[in-house]
Amino acid sequence: MATSKKRAVVSYENMSEELAAAFAEKYPKGFNDYFPDLIKYDKPDGTSFYAVTLEIPDAIYLVKIKVKTDDAEDIERWLDGDDDDDNGGNAGDGGEGLPDDNISQYSSGDDDSSDAE
Repeated sequence: MATSKKRAVVSYENMSEELAAAFAEKYPKGFNDYFPDLIKYDKPDGTSFYAVTLEIPDAIYLVKIKVKTDDAEDIERWLDGDDDDDNGGNAGDGGEGLPDDNISQYSSGDDDSSDAE
């Protein structure tokens, strides 16, 4: 008699070590690998989530992946140039955008770049 496998939904952040290892084995390059397998699932309350299917010997899991999708308001803000309020430049730079073009100020001076001349 065939026994059916356990089926469960788990978020990517809350996977067990065994499941995380199976995920890394199936998708070694991360996002680039699992993006084609990503499926949107609609819940009865009208919300939805994205997940990939991952099968291990004793279970089949839907692994929920957080996906940021644009909505009409996001697009309008971006078109109006107001998007800077949300993501303001690079992480950790206080929202000021890119640093200046003078990269020599960041050199430590002990690299061997003088040999290339």
